[in-house]
Amino acid sequence: MLQSLALLGVVGLTVLFIAVVVPRLGWLGKILSRYNARNLVVRWPITLMLLSAFILQVGIVVVMLAFVRGLEKLTEGSSIPGNVIVMSEGSTDELFSNLGYSDISDVERLPRVLRDESTPDRKPLASWEVYVVVNQPLPDPVVNSRKFGGRFASDSLRVSEVDRPGWLVIATAVASDPLSPLAAVRRAKGPLELAGLLPGDVVTRYNDRKVASHDELRRAMLGKQVGTIRLGFQRDGKDWDGEFPVESIRILERARRFLQVRGIDNPDISLKVHGFGLREGKVFSQAGVRTVKVDGLERTAVEAILGEGIARTLGEDVDKPSLQEGDLFYLGDSEQPFVVAGISSTSGSTFDSEIWAKQSLVGRKFGKNSYSTVVLRTEGAEDAQALSVELRDDFKKAAVRARTEQEYYSSLNSTNQQFLYAISFVAAIVTVGGILGLMNTMFAAISQRMKDIGVLRILGYSGFQVLAAFLCEALILAFIGGLLGCAAGALADGFSANSIISSGQGGGKSVVLRMTVDSQIILYGMGVAMIIGLLGGAVPAFNATRIKPLEALR
Repeated sequence: MLQSLALLGVVGLTVLFIAVVVPRLGWLGKILSRYNARNLVVRWPITLMLLSAFILQVGIVVVMLAFVRGLEKLTEGSSIPGNVIVMSEGSTDELFSNLGYSDISDVERLPRVLRDESTPDRKPLASWEVYVVVNQPLPDPVVNSRKFGGRFASDSLRVSEVDRPGWLVIATAVASDPLSPLAAVRRAKGPLELAGLLPGDVVTRYNDRKVASHDELRRAMLGKQVGTIRLGFQRDGKDWDGEFPVESIRILERARRFLQVRGIDNPDISLKVHGFGLREGKVFSQAGVRTVKVDGLERTAVEAILGEGIARTLGEDVDKPSLQEGDLFYLGDSEQPFVVAGISSTSGSTFDSEIWAKQSLVGRKFGKNSYSTVVLRTEGAEDAQALSVELRDDFKKAAVRARTEQEYYSSLNSTNQQFLYAISFVAAIVTVGGILGLMNTMFAAISQRMKDIGVLRILGYSGFQVLAAFLCEALILAFIGGLLGCAAGALADGFSANSIISSGQGGGKSVVLRMTVDSQIILYGMGVAMIIGLLGGAVPAFNATRIKPLEALR
């Protein structure tokens, strides 16, 4: 909050300077304003270069802050004020919690726990859950697609999409090697683009080794590789060849992913406790399984409810925007299929990345037969706080750790703080670099305009008026560049990204978040731009006031 107020003050003072100080220069101010405007147009290459620098610097800061704000909104949207989450004593995360049902089954009958009035027996609104993380290898089509910079069909080596580097990737590459911009742009491209492949082409050879499946392509890439890779492909029935440097094959940070699975007893009760419903499909049956056909054979599949985010992630494995009701998928190394019973409307919460199935099946399959947590619904925040205190202090059957959901998910914001510190550090470096860059450019501009300054001083302009003119010029560039940078960064609003949230004490959750650009982030971006403009333009502007008129005209 203090940072936002400080940045608001910087922007306000800058606007006040432009709106109040410059007009007070009278007719001299008007001439200087026209001189500054004409200079920005006449020296358009320098103006364009400075605006591009502002756009890149401010855009990067806005995008990074949008990522953090998306994490904050995700954790805020996951908790219900009236919910209490009960874990075993000493557990810092539900992943490490183990509850014995026989010891704490009485917690759902406490007076503050609400009842489901829609059922004849008025069941308590208590969701008994087991939470596990499943380590799953990425499918070969996904691994190959990411390494080659595009997307292959799930059942063949037919190219369905070729990645093109965006402007931000290209700008970053050029900034890292400004002396060789063409080479930098080439390095930003993926192997498929470098080899000249288009959507619809089919890869047939890898270094003269025939490949016809994802497994064969994966095997062909094993071992040490150097130099240039030759890639053969077919287009419209004709054979073609392309090549790319082996360095362009993208190295994956991981070839496996972690999937979060939550086993529940009663899906209807759990949906009511967590406060969301189904976007499509239905809840799984009491047995939690159904018979499906796989390759013409009948098999028993585990029914599952998927969050919208994980449904999209698993859908990419089979060339679909999202899995739908009736689709099959697999978890971990298990050969038993899972079938989608429904898709939950959980966008904007951590449950968006979870798979729900029958507790007795999930626990046995992934080695956790006990419950992890029980989530209790109360009338509101006050009752939830009172119930958590009662469970911690007065519940005698077993030692438990009870917290309101708001407290639990707030503790997961530890990751957000780490990201924020990192982003603040990057923003500081960007700001210092921007100040030095602008200062250097303004010094060069002043050296080119020595005679202009000498003429202005002879015409009667004071040193303060010259200082105001050059400083105003830098601030106008900063203001316009900041607006364009914020606009460019705002394009990230609504984009999905993967991350991990954690309390910093072990555990954590892999989540799919939606990046968010709000007014506070725009203000922060504008503040960074104006600070760069103010500090980067102040020293050169002051230096301009020290130039003696006659010496400048020589």
